[in-house]
Amino acid sequence: MTVQSLDHYTINPTELDTSVAFYETVIGLRNGERPDFPFPGAWLYCGDRPVLHFIGDNSDGTGPGSGALDHVAFRCTGLEAYTQGLRDRNIEFIERDVPGVPLHQVFFKDPDGVKVELNFWDEAEADTDTTTEYQLPKVPKVAE
Repeated sequence: MTVQSLDHYTINPTELDTSVAFYETVIGLRNGERPDFPFPGAWLYCGDRPVLHFIGDNSDGTGPGSGALDHVAFRCTGLEAYTQGLRDRNIEFIERDVPGVPLHQVFFKDPDGVKVELNFWDEAEADTDTTTEYQLPKVPKVAE
């Protein structure tokens, strides 16, 4: 079980388009491909890596975000060892698979309440029937 690198960070912007434009023009990141999540957002790339993710609306459907950090994500290996370690430490977590890509994610909170995401590329799906009090934010319905 190894942390390989910081994978990305996620911001819940007050205005998605304004934030994307800022990071493109001021920082020099590139707005690029993003999985087909059922909620608005954007992935900004540094070279070939999507290092900044935006969630385009409060996940509870109440409107724009606060501009605050949503979570920090690490690229990891050793899915089963990590999830067993979380269980052994009585740390509640949830898991999900990303649509259209071979990525399995594990989410939990640190002692200060910061959401942590562990990304496991090309690893077998773990037991996703984990009971937990911590839930991912509710995803708003996308208008058709």
